[in-house]
Amino acid sequence: MKTYLIATAALLSTTFGAMAEGELNLYNWGNYTSPEMLEKFTAETGISVTVTDYDSNTTALTKVEAGASGFDLVVPSANYIPVYVRKGLLAELDHSKIPNITNIAAEWKDVPWDPGRAHSVPWQWGSVGIAVNTSVYSGDPNTSELFLDPPEELVGKINIVPEMNDVLNMAIFNAGGEACTEDLTVLKAVRDRLMAAKPKWLSMDYGTTDKLSSGDYAASVNWNGSTMRARVNNPDVVYGYPKEGYPLFMDSVALLADAKNVDEAYQFINFILEPENAAMISAFARYANGVAGSEEFMPEDMKTAPEIVTPAEFAEAGQFLPTCPQSAVDLYTAIWTELLK
Repeated sequence: MKTYLIATAALLSTTFGAMAEGELNLYNWGNYTSPEMLEKFTAETGISVTVTDYDSNTTALTKVEAGASGFDLVVPSANYIPVYVRKGLLAELDHSKIPNITNIAAEWKDVPWDPGRAHSVPWQWGSVGIAVNTSVYSGDPNTSELFLDPPEELVGKINIVPEMNDVLNMAIFNAGGEACTEDLTVLKAVRDRLMAAKPKWLSMDYGTTDKLSSGDYAASVNWNGSTMRARVNNPDVVYGYPKEGYPLFMDSVALLADAKNVDEAYQFINFILEPENAAMISAFARYANGVAGSEEFMPEDMKTAPEIVTPAEFAEAGQFLPTCPQSAVDLYTAIWTELLK
């Protein structure tokens, strides 16, 4: 993980020193926070924001659960929100301090993983698929077979993002299983396929956007927004929706129970629910955001992008991952731990 103080935010904090009201510590996925949005927030509030990166939900949860993290806000995926709540790691939100909470789009206001948005508000949402460089491989990108049994053109050129639930569930769907399955026959088949496939991969790395853009990776299990950013830089990159099934996700901002800068956190939460500000987040990371009215501020190229607008024939193959029981998590963790060795 890498901790950094956004330089522009620091500059604005100095420039607007007389109006400075405090600081805020945001714990978020790497390369996922718009610097322009942070500049605007600091300019309007005088609050400087320090962003600390993580590369997986497991990394973030482990760090927060250890305590004394110093973070105020965290951005877990949907299936992790209930885990944070169960462990007492999140504060219940005071909606009276978030007037812009009414801007959350109707379909995201009352979600299974956080009923009534008691603990979180939307950040961004999207899908997990397969990014492919068509100058290297011109076959069908819409299958998880590309990383489970790579064609010769892609052997030694594939990256796997290090997010356990995304990778394992894509393999489980390929094997005909369901999310949170504890069927040992299915899980043994998944384990065996992943272990057999690993020698044909190049890496298990979070930082895919630049390496897909440059051609260092010819393919990757990857998120749709990251793939769009790579495709904008390199038109040979395409995004595949595995027809066997693929995960959907929504990452949401949550206030940590031990946050020190609570007032500043509420100002930030309210700020990102302004449609124009939500669109700034999307324009940077290239994911949809869940805030009604943000569409008019979105970049034109996102409105029709194949990574953002799911083709009808693959729409039903995507599903949000539920929060699995601990018994299933233990099984998945055992497979993942072996895979990482």
